[in-house]
Amino acid sequence: MAQHKSSLPAKLINGGVAGLVGVTCVFPIDLAKTRLQNQQGARVYSGMLDCLTQTVKREGYFGMYRGAAVNLTLVTPEKAIKLAANDVFRQHLSKDGKLPLWGEVLAGCGAGTCQVVVTTPMEMLKIQLQDAGRLAAQRSVPVHNPAPLPETAPLQRRSATSITLELLRTRGLAGLYRGVGATLLRDVPFSMIYFPLFANLNALGRGEQGCQGDAQQRAPFLQSFAAGCGAGSVAAVAVTPLDVIKTRLQTLRKGVGEDSYGGIVDCTRRIWTREGPSAFMKGATCRALVIAPLFGIAQGVYFLGVGEHVLGLLG
Repeated sequence: MAQHKSSLPAKLINGGVAGLVGVTCVFPIDLAKTRLQNQQGARVYSGMLDCLTQTVKREGYFGMYRGAAVNLTLVTPEKAIKLAANDVFRQHLSKDGKLPLWGEVLAGCGAGTCQVVVTTPMEMLKIQLQDAGRLAAQRSVPVHNPAPLPETAPLQRRSATSITLELLRTRGLAGLYRGVGATLLRDVPFSMIYFPLFANLNALGRGEQGCQGDAQQRAPFLQSFAAGCGAGSVAAVAVTPLDVIKTRLQTLRKGVGEDSYGGIVDCTRRIWTREGPSAFMKGATCRALVIAPLFGIAQGVYFLGVGEHVLGLLG
Protein backbone atom coordinates (compact mmCIF):
# COMPACT_ATOMS: atom_id res chain seq x y z
CA MET A 1 0.00 0.00 0.00
CA ALA A 2 1.00 3.61 -0.39
CA GLN A 3 2.66 5.14 2.58
CA HIS A 4 0.07 7.47 4.05
CA LYS A 5 -1.89 7.88 7.24
CA SER A 6 -5.50 6.82 7.04
CA SER A 7 -8.14 9.34 8.01
CA LEU A 8 -10.45 8.58 10.93
CA PRO A 9 -13.47 7.91 8.65
CA ALA A 10 -11.35 5.40 6.70
CA LYS A 11 -10.30 3.69 9.94
CA LEU A 12 -13.95 3.41 11.01
CA ILE A 13 -14.99 1.89 7.67
CA ASN A 14 -12.06 -0.53 7.72
CA GLY A 15 -12.85 -1.63 11.26
CA GLY A 16 -16.55 -2.05 10.52
CA VAL A 17 -16.05 -4.12 7.37
CA ALA A 18 -13.41 -6.23 9.10
CA GLY A 19 -15.76 -6.96 12.00
CA LEU A 20 -18.64 -7.98 9.73
CA VAL A 21 -16.50 -10.38 7.71
CA GLY A 22 -14.82 -11.87 10.77
CA VAL A 23 -17.98 -12.42 12.83
CA THR A 24 -19.80 -14.07 9.92
CA CYS A 25 -16.98 -16.61 9.58
CA VAL A 26 -16.51 -17.59 13.23
CA PHE A 27 -19.88 -17.05 14.95
CA PRO A 28 -20.82 -20.77 15.33
CA ILE A 29 -17.61 -21.40 17.28
CA ASP A 30 -18.39 -18.40 19.48
CA LEU A 31 -21.83 -19.88 20.20
CA ALA A 32 -20.18 -23.16 21.26
CA LYS A 33 -17.80 -21.23 23.52
CA THR A 34 -20.67 -19.50 25.32
CA ARG A 35 -22.60 -22.72 25.87
CA LEU A 36 -19.55 -24.63 27.11
CA GLN A 37 -18.60 -21.85 29.53
CA ASN A 38 -22.09 -21.80 31.03
CA GLN A 39 -22.23 -25.56 31.73
CA GLN A 40 -22.25 -26.13 35.48
CA GLY A 41 -24.48 -29.02 36.48
CA ALA A 42 -25.91 -31.36 33.86
CA ARG A 43 -23.33 -31.93 31.15
CA VAL A 44 -25.13 -31.31 27.87
CA TYR A 45 -22.09 -31.04 25.60
CA SER A 46 -18.81 -32.94 25.77
CA GLY A 47 -16.90 -30.44 23.63
CA MET A 48 -17.03 -27.97 20.78
CA LEU A 49 -17.81 -30.46 17.99
CA ASP A 50 -20.48 -32.18 20.08
CA CYS A 51 -22.04 -28.80 20.86
CA LEU A 52 -22.18 -27.79 17.20
CA THR A 53 -23.49 -31.21 16.16
CA GLN A 54 -26.27 -31.17 18.76
CA THR A 55 -27.13 -27.58 17.90
CA VAL A 56 -27.64 -28.44 14.23
CA LYS A 57 -29.74 -31.53 15.12
CA ARG A 58 -31.96 -29.70 17.61
CA GLU A 59 -32.14 -26.21 16.16
CA GLY A 60 -31.17 -26.57 12.51
CA TYR A 61 -28.25 -25.04 10.66
CA PHE A 62 -29.25 -21.47 11.52
CA GLY A 63 -29.34 -22.44 15.19
CA MET A 64 -25.58 -21.99 15.12
CA TYR A 65 -26.18 -18.32 14.32
CA ARG A 66 -28.54 -17.48 17.18
CA GLY A 67 -27.55 -14.03 18.36
CA ALA A 68 -25.62 -13.29 15.18
CA ALA A 69 -27.93 -10.43 14.22
CA VAL A 70 -27.00 -8.56 17.40
CA ASN A 71 -23.33 -9.17 16.79
CA LEU A 72 -23.48 -8.14 13.14
CA THR A 73 -25.39 -4.98 14.05
CA LEU A 74 -23.06 -3.84 16.83
CA VAL A 75 -19.74 -5.35 15.75
CA THR A 76 -19.26 -2.56 13.21
CA PRO A 77 -19.08 0.24 15.80
CA GLU A 78 -17.31 -2.08 18.28
CA LYS A 79 -14.48 -3.10 15.95
CA ALA A 80 -14.32 0.35 14.41
CA ILE A 81 -13.87 1.93 17.84
CA LYS A 82 -11.29 -0.65 18.93
CA LEU A 83 -9.07 -0.52 15.84
CA ALA A 84 -9.42 3.21 15.24
CA ALA A 85 -8.82 4.09 18.91
CA ASN A 86 -5.67 1.97 18.98
CA ASP A 87 -4.35 3.75 15.89
CA VAL A 88 -5.19 7.20 17.26
CA PHE A 89 -3.52 6.45 20.61
CA ARG A 90 -0.45 5.06 18.84
CA GLN A 91 -0.10 8.17 16.71
CA HIS A 92 -0.37 10.49 19.73
CA LEU A 93 2.05 8.43 21.82
CA SER A 94 4.68 8.16 19.08
CA LYS A 95 7.69 10.44 19.45
CA ASP A 96 10.16 11.10 16.67
CA GLY A 97 8.56 8.37 14.60
CA LYS A 98 9.04 5.69 17.25
CA LEU A 99 6.66 4.08 19.72
CA PRO A 100 8.14 2.42 22.84
CA LEU A 101 6.67 -0.78 24.28
CA TRP A 102 4.99 1.10 27.13
CA GLY A 103 3.28 3.27 24.51
CA GLU A 104 2.02 0.20 22.66
CA VAL A 105 0.62 -1.26 25.89
CA LEU A 106 -0.98 2.06 26.85
CA ALA A 107 -2.55 2.42 23.40
CA GLY A 108 -4.01 -1.08 23.69
CA CYS A 109 -5.35 -0.23 27.14
CA GLY A 110 -7.08 2.86 25.75
CA ALA A 111 -8.56 0.91 22.84
CA GLY A 112 -9.92 -1.80 25.13
CA THR A 113 -11.47 0.80 27.43
CA CYS A 114 -13.17 2.69 24.59
CA GLN A 115 -14.79 -0.37 23.04
CA VAL A 116 -16.56 -1.43 26.26
CA VAL A 117 -19.26 1.18 25.58
CA VAL A 118 -20.50 -1.02 22.73
CA THR A 119 -19.10 -4.43 23.72
CA THR A 120 -21.01 -4.78 27.01
CA PRO A 121 -24.59 -4.44 25.71
CA MET A 122 -23.67 -6.38 22.55
CA GLU A 123 -22.41 -9.37 24.51
CA MET A 124 -25.16 -9.07 27.10
CA LEU A 125 -27.81 -9.61 24.40
CA LYS A 126 -25.78 -12.11 22.39
CA ILE A 127 -25.19 -14.39 25.39
CA GLN A 128 -28.91 -14.63 26.22
CA LEU A 129 -29.71 -15.68 22.65
CA GLN A 130 -26.77 -18.06 22.35
CA ASP A 131 -27.46 -19.83 25.63
CA ALA A 132 -31.18 -20.37 25.12
CA GLY A 133 -30.56 -23.57 23.14
CA ARG A 134 -28.36 -25.00 25.89
CA LEU A 135 -31.07 -24.42 28.50
CA ALA A 136 -33.65 -26.13 26.30
CA ALA A 137 -31.29 -29.05 25.67
CA GLN A 138 -30.54 -29.38 29.38
CA ARG A 139 -34.19 -30.16 30.06
CA SER A 140 -33.95 -33.29 27.94
CA VAL A 141 -30.90 -34.61 29.81
CA PRO A 142 -31.96 -37.62 31.93
CA VAL A 143 -31.78 -37.03 35.67
CA HIS A 144 -31.99 -39.56 38.49
CA ASN A 145 -35.24 -38.19 39.83
CA PRO A 146 -38.61 -39.84 39.12
CA ALA A 147 -40.51 -36.66 40.01
CA PRO A 148 -41.04 -34.30 37.09
CA LEU A 149 -39.46 -30.87 37.20
CA PRO A 150 -41.86 -28.10 38.21
CA GLU A 151 -41.28 -26.25 34.93
CA THR A 152 -41.75 -28.51 31.92
CA ALA A 153 -42.98 -25.97 29.38
CA PRO A 154 -40.56 -25.25 26.59
CA LEU A 155 -38.47 -22.15 26.95
CA GLN A 156 -39.94 -19.22 25.07
CA ARG A 157 -37.72 -18.11 22.20
CA ARG A 158 -36.95 -14.46 22.76
CA SER A 159 -35.63 -11.85 20.36
CA ALA A 160 -32.91 -9.29 21.04
CA THR A 161 -35.57 -6.57 20.94
CA SER A 162 -37.75 -8.23 23.59
CA ILE A 163 -34.73 -8.82 25.85
CA THR A 164 -33.64 -5.21 25.45
CA LEU A 165 -37.09 -3.83 26.26
CA GLU A 166 -37.43 -6.14 29.27
CA LEU A 167 -34.04 -5.09 30.64
CA LEU A 168 -34.78 -1.40 30.13
CA ARG A 169 -38.20 -1.78 31.77
CA THR A 170 -37.05 -3.78 34.79
CA ARG A 171 -33.48 -2.59 35.35
CA GLY A 172 -33.06 0.55 33.30
CA LEU A 173 -30.00 1.28 31.19
CA ALA A 174 -27.85 -0.44 33.83
CA GLY A 175 -29.46 -3.74 32.83
CA LEU A 176 -27.81 -3.59 29.42
CA TYR A 177 -24.48 -2.84 31.09
CA ARG A 178 -24.58 -5.73 33.53
CA GLY A 179 -21.07 -7.17 33.76
CA VAL A 180 -19.37 -4.01 32.53
CA GLY A 181 -16.68 -4.37 35.18
CA ALA A 182 -15.92 -7.94 34.11
CA THR A 183 -15.94 -6.84 30.47
CA LEU A 184 -13.34 -4.18 31.27
CA LEU A 185 -11.24 -6.73 33.16
CA ARG A 186 -11.28 -8.95 30.07
CA ASP A 187 -10.98 -6.45 27.23
CA VAL A 188 -8.33 -4.11 28.65
CA PRO A 189 -5.75 -6.89 29.32
CA PHE A 190 -6.66 -8.48 25.98
CA SER A 191 -5.92 -5.27 24.11
CA MET A 192 -2.76 -4.64 26.14
CA ILE A 193 -1.48 -8.06 25.03
CA TYR A 194 -2.91 -8.16 21.52
CA PHE A 195 -1.97 -4.82 19.99
CA PRO A 196 1.73 -4.68 21.01
CA LEU A 197 2.18 -8.36 20.06
CA PHE A 198 0.46 -7.80 16.71
CA ALA A 199 2.53 -4.69 15.97
CA ASN A 200 5.80 -6.52 16.62
CA LEU A 201 4.79 -9.66 14.70
CA ASN A 202 3.59 -7.47 11.86
CA ALA A 203 6.93 -5.64 11.75
CA LEU A 204 9.09 -8.79 11.64
CA GLY A 205 11.50 -8.98 8.71
CA ARG A 206 10.88 -5.45 7.48
CA GLY A 207 13.82 -3.59 9.02
CA GLU A 208 13.71 0.07 9.99
CA GLN A 209 10.35 1.48 8.97
CA GLY A 210 10.06 4.51 11.24
CA CYS A 211 6.81 4.70 13.15
CA GLN A 212 5.28 1.27 13.55
CA GLY A 213 1.89 2.66 12.58
CA ASP A 214 3.27 3.35 9.08
CA ALA A 215 5.09 0.01 9.05
CA GLN A 216 1.79 -1.74 9.73
CA GLN A 217 0.20 -0.04 6.72
CA ARG A 218 3.00 -1.26 4.45
CA ALA A 219 2.73 -4.84 5.70
CA PRO A 220 1.66 -7.42 3.09
CA PHE A 221 -1.85 -8.82 3.51
CA LEU A 222 -0.69 -12.31 4.47
CA GLN A 223 1.69 -10.97 7.10
CA SER A 224 -1.04 -8.84 8.66
CA PHE A 225 -3.39 -11.83 8.59
CA ALA A 226 -0.85 -14.18 10.22
CA ALA A 227 0.15 -11.57 12.81
CA GLY A 228 -3.52 -11.00 13.70
CA CYS A 229 -4.14 -14.75 14.06
CA GLY A 230 -1.06 -15.31 16.21
CA ALA A 231 -1.54 -12.32 18.49
CA GLY A 232 -5.28 -12.98 18.76
CA SER A 233 -4.89 -16.60 19.84
CA VAL A 234 -2.28 -15.76 22.50
CA ALA A 235 -4.32 -12.90 23.95
CA ALA A 236 -7.56 -14.92 23.80
CA VAL A 237 -6.20 -17.84 25.82
CA ALA A 238 -4.52 -15.50 28.30
CA VAL A 239 -7.80 -13.80 29.28
CA THR A 240 -10.10 -16.85 29.06
CA PRO A 241 -10.60 -17.02 32.87
CA LEU A 242 -11.87 -13.43 32.78
CA ASP A 243 -14.12 -14.28 29.84
CA VAL A 244 -15.65 -17.20 31.78
CA ILE A 245 -16.43 -14.88 34.69
CA LYS A 246 -17.93 -12.26 32.36
CA THR A 247 -20.10 -14.84 30.58
CA ARG A 248 -21.43 -16.26 33.84
CA LEU A 249 -22.25 -12.80 35.21
CA GLN A 250 -24.06 -11.72 32.05
CA THR A 251 -26.18 -14.88 31.72
CA LEU A 252 -29.62 -14.02 33.08
CA ARG A 253 -31.40 -17.39 32.84
CA LYS A 254 -29.79 -20.27 34.68
CA GLY A 255 -30.33 -23.99 34.25
CA VAL A 256 -31.34 -26.47 36.96
CA GLY A 257 -28.91 -26.37 39.87
CA GLU A 258 -26.76 -23.63 38.33
CA ASP A 259 -25.33 -20.82 40.42
CA SER A 260 -26.22 -17.14 40.30
CA TYR A 261 -23.52 -14.70 41.29
CA GLY A 262 -23.34 -11.49 43.28
CA GLY A 263 -20.36 -10.01 41.50
CA ILE A 264 -16.88 -10.67 40.16
CA VAL A 265 -15.42 -11.80 43.50
CA ASP A 266 -18.39 -14.01 44.35
CA CYS A 267 -18.36 -15.56 40.88
CA THR A 268 -14.62 -16.26 41.08
CA ARG A 269 -14.93 -17.85 44.52
CA ARG A 270 -17.89 -20.07 43.60
CA ILE A 271 -16.33 -21.32 40.37
CA TRP A 272 -13.06 -22.11 42.18
CA THR A 273 -14.68 -23.96 45.09
CA ARG A 274 -17.47 -25.78 43.24
CA GLU A 275 -15.92 -26.54 39.84
CA GLY A 276 -12.19 -26.29 40.41
CA PRO A 277 -9.47 -24.20 38.71
CA SER A 278 -9.93 -25.96 35.36
CA ALA A 279 -13.40 -24.39 35.02
CA PHE A 280 -11.75 -21.03 34.38
CA MET A 281 -10.39 -22.40 31.10
CA LYS A 282 -13.73 -23.65 29.77
CA GLY A 283 -14.09 -22.73 26.13
CA ALA A 284 -10.40 -21.75 25.81
CA THR A 285 -9.96 -23.72 22.59
CA CYS A 286 -13.16 -22.30 21.14
CA ARG A 287 -12.14 -18.81 22.14
CA ALA A 288 -8.75 -19.16 20.46
CA LEU A 289 -10.43 -20.55 17.34
CA VAL A 290 -12.80 -17.56 17.34
CA ILE A 291 -10.38 -14.76 18.08
CA ALA A 292 -7.47 -15.92 15.91
CA PRO A 293 -9.29 -15.83 12.54
CA LEU A 294 -11.49 -12.94 13.68
CA PHE A 295 -8.53 -10.67 14.25
CA GLY A 296 -6.57 -12.17 11.37
CA ILE A 297 -9.41 -11.27 9.02
CA ALA A 298 -9.90 -7.92 10.75
CA GLN A 299 -6.26 -6.88 10.41
CA GLY A 300 -6.03 -8.20 6.87
CA VAL A 301 -9.10 -6.26 5.72
CA TYR A 302 -8.04 -3.23 7.75
CA PHE A 303 -4.67 -2.99 6.06
CA LEU A 304 -6.10 -3.65 2.61
CA GLY A 305 -7.49 -0.13 2.94
CA VAL A 306 -11.14 -0.81 2.10
CA GLY A 307 -12.11 2.44 3.81
CA GLU A 308 -9.78 4.48 1.62
CA HIS A 309 -11.24 2.90 -1.52
CA VAL A 310 -14.82 3.51 -0.36
CA LEU A 311 -14.10 7.15 0.44
CA GLY A 312 -12.36 7.50 -2.92
CA LEU A 313 -15.44 6.20 -4.75
CA LEU A 314 -17.65 8.58 -2.79
CA GLY A 315 -15.42 11.43 -3.88
